[in-house]
Amino acid sequence: MTGAVRGRFIVLEGVDGSGKTTQARLAARALRAAGRTVIETREPGGTVLGERLREVLLGASPGALADTAEVALFAAARAQLVAEVIRPALVRGDWVVCDRFLASSLAYQGVGRGLGIDAVAQANALAMDGCVPDLTVIVDVPAGTARARRGAADRIEAEDDAFHARVAEGYRQLAARFADRMTAVDGTGTPDEVHARVMARLGAVA
Repeated sequence: MTGAVRGRFIVLEGVDGSGKTTQARLAARALRAAGRTVIETREPGGTVLGERLREVLLGASPGALADTAEVALFAAARAQLVAEVIRPALVRGDWVVCDRFLASSLAYQGVGRGLGIDAVAQANALAMDGCVPDLTVIVDVPAGTARARRGAADRIEAEDDAFHARVAEGYRQLAARFADRMTAVDGTGTPDEVHARVMARLGAVA
């Protein structure tokens, strides 16, 4: 990101059922308590266009979208979120806490769909326009725990266990490959216990 950007961009990631949404909310609340101005957002979504694309991406019937179309739609939602919400907030000096970002595409489409991490990253380069998270925290939980936590399944959550196992492996690959800006935390235990682990990692960018 350019020197003009003064804020911090934090992303919470993980497989469906990991608890990342809860952790994003708790992290934002803690950062506000510490005196930060925090913008909370999510992917896909966070803008009018993004929320419409969310309906398509998550509400379509299984098999309705080609894998490459799925990548493109996520990238379109991401481009709008960066332009409309994330970059302006960071330029103001605000903190942004986002529930999912690029790592989701790399794990779900790159590894889960088998399109390749590098290919999906390249497809998202224009959408991100150089807006890279300062830190991505991956909430890591066992497959059985994630499965038990998932509620009503959307199109992606309804994929089989083998798909979700590939996604989990994708996140492990990302944490190892991009260790300078992605980190995994143990997502087992109470929300407060996991929150403490997340906040310990956020100290690196505070």
